[in-house]
Amino acid sequence: MQRWGRGLRVLLVAMLAPLGALRAQSVVDHSAYDALLRQHVVNGLVDYDAFARAPSFARYLSTLATADLAPLDDAERLAFWINVFNAYTIQLIVTHGERESIRNINRSLGVLRLKGPWNEPLVKAAGRTLTLDQVFHRILRRDFHEPRIHFAAVPAALGAPPLRHEAYTGARLDAQLEDQTRRVLSDTARTWYRNGVLGLSRGLLAYQEDFGSTQKDLVAFVAPYVTLRPTEPQRDRLTKGRPLVRERSYDWTLNSQRR
Repeated sequence: MQRWGRGLRVLLVAMLAPLGALRAQSVVDHSAYDALLRQHVVNGLVDYDAFARAPSFARYLSTLATADLAPLDDAERLAFWINVFNAYTIQLIVTHGERESIRNINRSLGVLRLKGPWNEPLVKAAGRTLTLDQVFHRILRRDFHEPRIHFAAVPAALGAPPLRHEAYTGARLDAQLEDQTRRVLSDTARTWYRNGVLGLSRGLLAYQEDFGSTQKDLVAFVAPYVTLRPTEPQRDRLTKGRPLVRERSYDWTLNSQRR
């Protein structure tokens, strides 16, 4: 009987081993991109020249092009598409050699063409050819319904959330998104509340429907993160969702270390 028990355990282990291997492989390897971010992003500022020179960056983009998302869970897929958006935004800057503002790309006589920087079909990911706009609106916003992507997807501007110096991964995604959200909304240079007025970025106000059906829902999302001065006499207006909301200025200067 003992031999039968041992034999059954061996058989079960042999049968489950391929399943375990399959689960272990159900991730996309972002380690090369992670290494580049750790080396060439400081305080949200990017060394675009270093990315342009790095062969490992081109190799990483090629792995995105052929990635199979079918075996991935939702967290891995969301991490994948955030990395796609951020990596290909860097690639857009690198490809055009732009060092002043992403909005200079695909301009004509000082006016944005209909195509614009976000509608160039340069993204090769998961067997598809896409624009950055399609990745952001049709995939990140439409498919995942995760409002914290607005703090993770970075359109290469100083006014945008800072680019993390690490890649997003499914295993750590929730913690990474929460940290990004807190960094942006607790930074008084990016989100401010004074004299009963809440200053929010253009991006949050433009996509407030991602946070709920009304502006009050957006304020309720933001409120727990906002830095409040102890002497603020009208702080209750924020916590109860009734502040005056103003759009803060947005700096489209490139988030480059050169500057």
